Amino acid sequence: MIIYSRANTREELEGILTLQQANHAHKLSEQEIQTQGFVTVAHSLELLSALNNIEKHVIAKDGDQVIGYILAMTRQSRHDIPILLPMFDAFDRMEFKNRKISGFNYLVVGQVCVDKNYRGQGIFDACYENYKNYYRQKYDFAITEIAASNLRSLNAHKRVGFEVVDSYKSPDNTEWVVVVWDWQRESIKQESQKNS
Repeated sequence: MIIYSRANTREELEGILTLQQANHAHKLSEQEIQTQGFVTVAHSLELLSALNNIEKHVIAKDGDQVIGYILAMTRQSRHDIPILLPMFDAFDRMEFKNRKISGFNYLVVGQVCVDKNYRGQGIFDACYENYKNYYRQKYDFAITEIAASNLRSLNAHKRVGFEVVDSYKSPDNTEWVVVVWDWQRESIKQESQKNS
């Protein structure tokens, strides 16, 4: 039975790192990258723990094994991961709903991954549903960037409810697509459906 929760123990954080390492772009073949998606940032246990102390990461477990996760990151950690600084700088320049993104209270999806043996079973969507339920009262929306070449991830995020708001090129010339899951709009839509 798959259980969804927030990461609370060192063992759960280590489980996230094990899954992350198995799905890092450097460990995958070109075909796996194209068909299965990939993650680009590698975290240390200390950094993952520091992020988790601010907002807890969402995990899916089968028994003791972490089989899926979504990392939570706030702008408070902006300078903790140098490779992500261009993303935060891009957020500062971009607009959403005719306002600067920096003017919103947003939560960054630091990374998302599902074990390849568990894909296609709804775990990605269920992780995101839990993520939303934990954080939608506190944040206006979830925001993240996805490598334009990571079509599997881009399509999966659109399916869950994310919308493309902009794109940019990082200093290494990678094209990134910025997507937002507007929890406030979704809440309004659900309320109107209840009342009709």
